[in-house]
Formats: sequence, C-alpha cells, structure tokens
Amino acid sequence: MLFSRSGNNMAKQTLTPADIGAIVRNARKVQSLRQDELAGAAGVGLRFIVDLEAGKPTAQIGKTLLVLQALGCSIAIAPPVYAGAKPRRSYGKPAEREP
Repeated sequence: MLFSRSGNNMAKQTLTPADIGAIVRNARKVQSLRQDELAGAAGVGLRFIVDLEAGKPTAQIGKTLLVLQALGCSIAIAPPVYAGAKPRRSYGKPAEREP
C-alpha cells in the first residue's frame, strides 16, 4: 500500500505502475525537465525514464526510487497491521528490549 500526502492527512492509495509513471511525467514537466535531463539527474538511462513514464510494470524499484528522489517526490509504505498483533520491531530503528 502506498500513501500520498494530501495536506496534513495521509490518504491510503493503491498505485499502479501507470499511476507512478503519470506522477513522474507530471513532476518532470512541472520542473521543466526533459526526459534526458531527468535521466542524468537520477543516474539512470533515458530508456528507463521513457519506460517508467509509460507505466512499465517491470520497472526496477531501485531505479524508480532514484527517479522519485531526483524529482523531490516521496512515498511512505506502512507494514500491515494485524488484529491483536504486537509489533516486535520498529522499521528503521533497532528493536527495543521488553522489560
């Protein structure tokens, strides 16, 4: 599940590869960047940008994240919450010991 920030609220939104491609294309155009300029800024090839903007479902996640970062985009991913489950570990931080 990916999230997009709308104001101060986090709205759940399931994104498709085509949605991500449209976001990348729109962000690039708002910043008046050509595809080759974005490719250079993100350290990826022009063909990757073309494919990503076209919504290619097999686009590499690592390169996609580089492109999003170069554009100043952000995404948040939350692990699923299970009823009655107690989280054992906080992602991004060392696990705290229970008393």
